[in-house]
Amino acid sequence: MAKNKPLKFMTFNLRVDNIGDGINAFSRRFDRVVDVLNRECPCVIGFQEVTDGMRARLRDHLPGYTVQGCGREKNYHGESMLIAYRTDEVELLSLDNLWLSPTPRVAGSTFGGDQSGCPRMLTTALLKHDAWDQPFRFINTHLDHQGASARYLGAMMLVQLISQYPEKFVLTGDFNAIPHTPEITLITEGLQKRGTVDCTAGLGGTFHGFGRLPEDRREKIDYIFTDGLCLNAYVVPDTPVNGQYYSDHNAVCAEISPE
Repeated sequence: MAKNKPLKFMTFNLRVDNIGDGINAFSRRFDRVVDVLNRECPCVIGFQEVTDGMRARLRDHLPGYTVQGCGREKNYHGESMLIAYRTDEVELLSLDNLWLSPTPRVAGSTFGGDQSGCPRMLTTALLKHDAWDQPFRFINTHLDHQGASARYLGAMMLVQLISQYPEKFVLTGDFNAIPHTPEITLITEGLQKRGTVDCTAGLGGTFHGFGRLPEDRREKIDYIFTDGLCLNAYVVPDTPVNGQYYSDHNAVCAEISPE
């Protein structure tokens, strides 16, 4: 196998399974989610908004992938920042779950202040793929939807954490912030010495609310950052079928090589 060839990474906010979404409830659009994953065939995926039942369903119905991660609440249930990787290609070397808070090892902990009532966390894995000479670090997160200060503190924690990793990294997530806001700028500037780039720079909006938002009002809040070489990135189209979308966010893919 050629060394240091590009690998495809994906960030994908699945939207919690809410019966109020009607035809777009996760249980009803799950087949569309699987279709997207089968079609795109990413090597590693960062999922957001994955509740317990959704997590179980993904683990049972995503052949070829290993799914890792835990819930964000005190009892390790609730929404998770799942990482999924191709079982036949990727080897897991280590896994960690941390809460975005002053006490990252305390399940369910938060920054307080303007943060919503939702704990926020990250899941990170050290992964090895034969196509890359060295293992790489994959981090998946979901910043707060309500508090700008909480988002900034979360971004700062990510920068501090990633700065300690010697490996090349890929950071995915729903950051709930548009480009050029302080929390987004902090990531690229705070990790500038590593040559960090926003692979999704220049892409269009990623949140469409199951098609309720017109194209010109959709904002980009889903990102893929890396200190590797980003060769290509794109928003995965979500053309509705009889009014049904695969999510209220577009999945985003990036092809990255380590150099």
